[in-house]
Amino acid sequence: MTYQQPQPGQPQQPGWGQQPPPPRKRKTGKIIGFGCLGIVGLIVLIVVIAMVASGGDDGNESSTTNPSATQGEAKKDEPKEEESSEKAPVTVTAKAVAFKKSVLAQGDDYTSVQVTITNNSENDIEVNPLYVTITDTDGSKHTVELGVDEDPLDAVTLSPGENATGTVTAKGTFDAKYVTYTDGLIGDSVRGDVS
Repeated sequence: MTYQQPQPGQPQQPGWGQQPPPPRKRKTGKIIGFGCLGIVGLIVLIVVIAMVASGGDDGNESSTTNPSATQGEAKKDEPKEEESSEKAPVTVTAKAVAFKKSVLAQGDDYTSVQVTITNNSENDIEVNPLYVTITDTDGSKHTVELGVDEDPLDAVTLSPGENATGTVTAKGTFDAKYVTYTDGLIGDSVRGDVS
């Protein structure tokens, strides 16, 4: 390879005579600044969440009744007892029943409880026998065995006002005290005493 000299008036090609490029600027200041901004933002978010969770209660309670109201007027403002005892969103009733062995049962050592779950809410709820547990008189919880009784509680979606009835069965012979239905696997629990 031969090196040619540039003609006069032509730009020189890069070579040994050029200066190295200037060093790159460090972005450490920006990184630290954004990190601090993130921490401040997180603190503000935590404070906002704490204020919302406390309901914005600043300790100043205002009275909803007029202090000069007569006894008769105060009774008009109070809610009626019927209105204050609204139905729970979900109700559970249970009664002990005889175990009816299905082909899937292994032996007769089971305890069955007939359960009725009623949806009193305004939303659909999911009913599944796996969402129900049986607690005995000793306080021990028993998980439900699927398909061992002939009349099992089915997995269904209940619309508002609907109910589902079926049997939940657990392994072992014991005295059932109450059943607990959980709305989904981590939802609210509702208890029904076994009659």
